[in-house]
Amino acid sequence: MLYWEKYWVKKGISLSNAEIRNKRFRIYFIIIALFTSLILLRFSLIMLSSSSPSTRSSLTLPEAARGPILDSKGKLMAVQTQLYSVSLWRPELENPLESARLLAKILDLDRDSLEELLSNEKGSNFSWIKRQISPAESKDLTALIEGGKLKGIRLEPEPGRHYPQKSLASHVVGYVGTDNVGLDGIEYTLNDVLSPTLIGEDSPTYGNRVYLTIDVNVQHRVEKILKRAYEEYQPDDLMAVVMEAKTGDIAAYVSLPHFDPNNFQDYSAEERKNQLTQMAYEPGSVFKIFSLSSFMELGGITPAVSYDTSGGFNPDYFKKYDIAPITDLGNYGVLDLQGILNHSSNVGTAYASESVNIDDYYGMLRNFGFGKSTGLPLPGESNGLLKEPEEWSLRSKPTISIGQEVGVSALQMVTAATVFANGGMLLKPHIIKKIESPEGELIKEYTREPIREVLSPETAETMLRMMRGIVDSPEGTTRRARIDDFPISAKSGTAQITNLDTGEYYPDRFTASVMALFPTDDPQLIIYIVLKNPRGDIYYGGTIGSPLVKEIALDLAPYYHIPLIGNEVYETSGRVSLSQPDSPEPSRVIPDFTGMSKREALRFFADGKTGVNMKGEGRVIFQFPQPGMTLTDDQVIFLEFQ
Repeated sequence: MLYWEKYWVKKGISLSNAEIRNKRFRIYFIIIALFTSLILLRFSLIMLSSSSPSTRSSLTLPEAARGPILDSKGKLMAVQTQLYSVSLWRPELENPLESARLLAKILDLDRDSLEELLSNEKGSNFSWIKRQISPAESKDLTALIEGGKLKGIRLEPEPGRHYPQKSLASHVVGYVGTDNVGLDGIEYTLNDVLSPTLIGEDSPTYGNRVYLTIDVNVQHRVEKILKRAYEEYQPDDLMAVVMEAKTGDIAAYVSLPHFDPNNFQDYSAEERKNQLTQMAYEPGSVFKIFSLSSFMELGGITPAVSYDTSGGFNPDYFKKYDIAPITDLGNYGVLDLQGILNHSSNVGTAYASESVNIDDYYGMLRNFGFGKSTGLPLPGESNGLLKEPEEWSLRSKPTISIGQEVGVSALQMVTAATVFANGGMLLKPHIIKKIESPEGELIKEYTREPIREVLSPETAETMLRMMRGIVDSPEGTTRRARIDDFPISAKSGTAQITNLDTGEYYPDRFTASVMALFPTDDPQLIIYIVLKNPRGDIYYGGTIGSPLVKEIALDLAPYYHIPLIGNEVYETSGRVSLSQPDSPEPSRVIPDFTGMSKREALRFFADGKTGVNMKGEGRVIFQFPQPGMTLTDDQVIFLEFQ
């Protein structure tokens, strides 16, 4: 018996079974009606609140911002911003065809597809039209929406990512998706570091700051030079690294073609691919500096060794098993070790490889870092290809020694070269300088990290000196990198590209490259440049790459305070003075322009005898040539303002 029936009995009320059933039905009906009314009322409130932007209720979330990515000097490379996405609320839509026309024009979308979406009355009330549009698109749409021409179309605020340096070092920085999660580059590998972490229900949340070793100034200078080469030689890919030799810090990281991460979806997967770390290729003759220094370290050869290269390398076991001989481009006769390097002799290097055994040579190459990734925090880094000695053929040792039958990444090559700049010690490469908390507290700093000693200091110095001999020799393959009275060590390479379908070399496709360290006496910078399959009649690494090394060295030396052409570099404090200094008067000595405005600096050039190239706005932060140097005829002075 139900509660109210017990109540009736207690009060002495007598009801028939039919009356009880009727009352039960009425009570159940009233309860169900009330419950249904509450549900309908709640649904109506939701519908009404969603029908108008002005009355729509919103959930206030704590402020959250993804941490910025900055270069080594603190210039922004990626920063949190608010973008807008375009959505459709169908109940308010009035003119589907006209709305589709306007949206297609502003958002660069297919008009037919938009008409189909907007005209479909059976479609969902809410739909996304385009996520994270540009500020210009937002401005145009806002004007139309406020003017009543796009009823039913809304702009929804969403956290986004802005890349102020655009394509500069884009393969390092990477990009995020529409949900603000990293998809490539540092954005991907350090996603957890950069992402905001919830501290409390109502607390603002911010991600950490990541400082790269990339220097935007260096990156810009190097890219400017290499873009001209990319346009001139039209290679499939052009890769380059500028590394600070004493720390392993990468100051410039160039992989062309590149892309703008602000609009990464507009570029192909091939353009977005980080070739510098992900592509393995045969390095060609640049590899000889690692092979020949290994043979010296193992005691197989000395600089005084000499070989007769005129007959090619065709030992008895080659003849016995019908193995093709190794030859040179010309007949160079008897060569010592310096001559082998100057002419980049395959034959001489192959003869030198006979002085060591396979296992020892393999061990040296592994110590240089070949056959394994460097551990740089970028996605998809290649291990390269270095087969175990058990898999080597009779031809493998001499072939590998000249840079064939081995696969490397550009990053592996430049990392291995740190051995020559650090007395035989291999350094770990760095692309991250430090990580700071949102409050600016240091979380982690990446400093010089020696891995192991690969060569003795004597062997490393000998190879570095011989590489300088290649540049200085009129017969050297890298002689075009020569700068008078400025010591550069460099080795070039030209390797055939393998047809992956046939396993044979293409007859007309090559990889041109050059490795350089300078200044020789105390290397500060390492430059490695690779052009894959350059078009045209010029494809040798020494011919293409050496002039690029020279141009980059001339451009970067003053930036790094490395003396050029025997002139002393005058150190300055680097501080910008905000006082009003006396404007310089024309003389035969270049003054210190640091801290001057453009108006003040221009007075020096008023007589028209000296040219000036200015960049930026504000006050002078950098000049070239340095203060105190003598003015020459037709001198042009570069001034950078900030």
